Amino acid sequence: MARGSSPTLRKRRLVSELRRLREEAALTIEEVGERLECSASKISRIETGRVGVTPRDVRDMLAAYGADPVTLGELVQLAREARRKAWWDEFGDIAPGRYIGFEADADSVRTYQGLMIPGLLQHEGYTRALIADVLPHASPDEVDRRVALRKARQALLLEEDPLTLHAVIDEAALRRVVGGPAVMAAQLRKLGEVGKLDNVTLQVVPFTAGGHAAMDGPFVILTFPEKSDPDVVYLESTRSDVYLEQPSDVVRYSDMFARLAAASLGTVESMAVVEQVARELSPTGSEQPMKQEWRKSRRSSASGPECVEIALDGVRAAVRDSKNRTAGALDFDAGQWSRFLGVAKRGTYDER
Repeated sequence: MARGSSPTLRKRRLVSELRRLREEAALTIEEVGERLECSASKISRIETGRVGVTPRDVRDMLAAYGADPVTLGELVQLAREARRKAWWDEFGDIAPGRYIGFEADADSVRTYQGLMIPGLLQHEGYTRALIADVLPHASPDEVDRRVALRKARQALLLEEDPLTLHAVIDEAALRRVVGGPAVMAAQLRKLGEVGKLDNVTLQVVPFTAGGHAAMDGPFVILTFPEKSDPDVVYLESTRSDVYLEQPSDVVRYSDMFARLAAASLGTVESMAVVEQVARELSPTGSEQPMKQEWRKSRRSSASGPECVEIALDGVRAAVRDSKNRTAGALDFDAGQWSRFLGVAKRGTYDER
């Protein structure tokens, strides 16, 4: 899908044009509602993008505004395109589709994160551990879908015409160990790898910077290929998602990001910090997880026929017979272990 062609951005263009034409016709939302014999709230929801717009809605509204036939034809076609399905629609129950659409349309993203690694840069093990912390009741299937969505988003950085990303990350996010030392070390190695891409700029705000411009929290600024599509500022929270599109808001956050970047380490120094923290978590420099600590299952008995030991390090899970340790262990990756636990808790085993 070409940048700027997704249903999300087309809907944004459509509602912007509908609002502009109404204002040019010197009509209030209430007056339009009376002419179309519908509620003013419906017109308001259309203009703010909170509801879908049908071609019929467009025809009725433009007739009330006295629009010319060419404009009518263009906007009716735009309404049809805005209603098409996008690849992220299947994730609509677990993610803000509007944001995913904006991100897919953008040609550049500027983001600041203070507590966690940005989604576009997350390692799978880190993502799974983060979901387990934030959404402890998520089913194994939901976890897998959320991981799949992150991977689909990350593919934007590797396309032939890739998304340009400038990420500023607080040092706290690097040192907050999510999923255990091995998972966090793998996450930091991924940052080091992605940071080498020509379209990615990574900067770290060090603790020594003290207070900074983005102490209020994380934000994302999305810029689009067409000048007719203004930048959007996205603020994510656990309760709601906020999109700021007023020029004054975009200017304020753009200035905030510029000051934040100026207070951060340069790219070379930032990568040095990432590598240093990774070494601290994995002193040997090995790509393998740190030594596992074996723990015996509480249901195991030294005198019984079953005696199981389990070792967990956040990246893998190993299971072995404590009475025959030389026989080796069964090895599970994070996804397999998560799915196994889900099945075990439900008792829904496949007998085949």
